Amino acid sequence: MKLTKKTHACIRLEKGGRTLVVDPGGFSEQDAALGADAILVTHEHPDHFDEGRLRAALEADPGAEIWTLRSVAEKISAAFPGRVHTVGHGDTFTAAGFDVQVHGELHAVIHPDIPRITNIGFLVDGSLFHPGDALTVPDHPVETLMLPVMAPWSKISEVIDYVREVKPRRAIDIHDALLTDLARPIYDRQIGGLGGTDHGRLTPGDARDL
Repeated sequence: MKLTKKTHACIRLEKGGRTLVVDPGGFSEQDAALGADAILVTHEHPDHFDEGRLRAALEADPGAEIWTLRSVAEKISAAFPGRVHTVGHGDTFTAAGFDVQVHGELHAVIHPDIPRITNIGFLVDGSLFHPGDALTVPDHPVETLMLPVMAPWSKISEVIDYVREVKPRRAIDIHDALLTDLARPIYDRQIGGLGGTDHGRLTPGDARDL
């Protein structure tokens, strides 16, 4: 499996000549979803879900499909009958040749006064987990954890404890568009030193074989 990091929370996975994209939102590249055989969306917040990017991808490739939760599916399914699939916690499916398990139900708490929305995470091929905007711990070993490293809903101690609880073979940063270059060495040092696993990050556009 080849992992390519896109800006913020978006990643691109390639295997056997097919491509799976997760969370091509408004902070990611304009063409982040183009060329994808399948697209997964964790929740409705605009930095993870951008309707224009999804429409462009599905219009460019009549065979492309989306798997997501109900709140996102309701916004786009009418325009693409049979190509937008609603999934939730506990579901399993195959998308573009990748086996996917769904874990989680709710977005992390931003503030007690803000109602929580739904959020799902995707475990791909039993090895790579993208949690969206939550610190969901799958009931399955994780080799590669896509780690939401910085968000309005988290603090670094929670990020470190999340890595410790999941115990992945490696953790790679996502959800990092708001993290300045000045702060990155601090996060690298503390998560790498205290998380208990190999921790790294990729510049948008960089790729890694898993």
